[in-house]
Amino acid sequence: MIGAVSAVPPTPTPAALDADSDARAVADSGSLPGMIGKYRVKAKLGEGSTSEVFLAHDPFHQREVAIKRIRLGVVDPRELHFQQRFFESEAALAGRLHHPNVVQIHDAVLDEGGESYLVMEYVPGPTLRRYCRPDTLLPLATVVDIGFKCAKALDYCFRQGLIHRDVKPANLLAVLDGDRLVDIKVGDFGSAFNLGADSTQVFRVGSLAYMSPEQLDGTQVDARADIYSLAAVLYHLLAGRPPHDAVQQQAVMHQIFNATPPPLADLRAGLPPRLVALIERSLSKDREARPRDWDAFAHELSALASDRALQRSGLQEVLDAERFSLLRSLDFFIGFGDVELWEVVHRARWERFPFGHVLFRKGDEGTQFHIVALGRIEIWRDGAKVASLGPGSSVGEMAYLAPSPELKLHSVDILVAEPATTLGFVPETLMQLSLATRHLFNEAFIGVLVRRLHAAHEALAHPRRIL
Repeated sequence: MIGAVSAVPPTPTPAALDADSDARAVADSGSLPGMIGKYRVKAKLGEGSTSEVFLAHDPFHQREVAIKRIRLGVVDPRELHFQQRFFESEAALAGRLHHPNVVQIHDAVLDEGGESYLVMEYVPGPTLRRYCRPDTLLPLATVVDIGFKCAKALDYCFRQGLIHRDVKPANLLAVLDGDRLVDIKVGDFGSAFNLGADSTQVFRVGSLAYMSPEQLDGTQVDARADIYSLAAVLYHLLAGRPPHDAVQQQAVMHQIFNATPPPLADLRAGLPPRLVALIERSLSKDREARPRDWDAFAHELSALASDRALQRSGLQEVLDAERFSLLRSLDFFIGFGDVELWEVVHRARWERFPFGHVLFRKGDEGTQFHIVALGRIEIWRDGAKVASLGPGSSVGEMAYLAPSPELKLHSVDILVAEPATTLGFVPETLMQLSLATRHLFNEAFIGVLVRRLHAAHEALAHPRRIL
């Protein structure tokens, strides 16, 4: 069993390395290949025993990409055999995974007689390995946000028939805004188990410190194996050490099968008991005792954020996990999938308005619209209140979408009746959305229009009933 685990050659993460590694890679650019296929190579990002990763320029799409290729002249045929199997598995996913928290595989070239390589999304930030040391730990709220986003991304992959099997800090890539971690990308699907594949697949793969007991056993795995691994990563990010740790592989394996990890609450003060319980339950040796699926795991993390159980800094007052869960509860977004909903989370202009604030005045030009996420607003016409709207309602879209300038003027006053949080959209932000997401917006607006026409019809036909 040790040989099976050790036989998996280490693969450098293609989308990111820490900044100091990047600097060394650029400095060593004298030995770089000029071109790989149609891509101009700019720097080497890293290398393993059987593969190497380069930063390159894609001339067709005018973007930077990461290219992973099998190293020429690899001596060990056993390592090369494993690497080729994993390489082919990852290549089969080219163009298939489209999720904001998954590293995209743009293209794959498999050439038995020459070069084989993958072209992948380039993420310039570090991996989460940087934040696993006791002196570089992330804030609690950030770790919970990472966990939620990874859970939703891995759930998306599972619904595509994939079990990652190598969830570890080195395969989770940080997106930074300055020094602040603002997003996460799941990468390296070379070890993924494809539930729909016809060919025989390799078992007992992964990174030992984060592997579930059933992975080490070589038995059939399901999503709960990845849930175990993500819980092990969150444990490491919170505690500064993995749940099982030893110098020798045999000792780590013995711990995975037989030992209980040190209590997380003893390793970091101030952790919510609910979070500790979730991680410890997810690390259960019996997979039946873990959360039943990704939805259950993500729901627990989302509830932590929504219950305000986390210590926040000013910059992390509202987590993306909170916003995602809030939008999922609104009728307006009922037809949106996870991918489209994440797009709305990131593109919308989130605003808070106090009681009495005027969103629109009669005669104002309709240059934007709002969707109410929290609170309540009122519609007033000529001094009389005509409607009261709550979460999930849209306002301003009729003037915004009007086909002519004279119809783009608001005909009513719209005021905040209870402190409200809204998602604001102007033409620029709406056009940044994908065509699929804009189509869903159009469908939602049609639904709003139908409901309002029905309400108007009822008001005319049965005025006493309405009143």
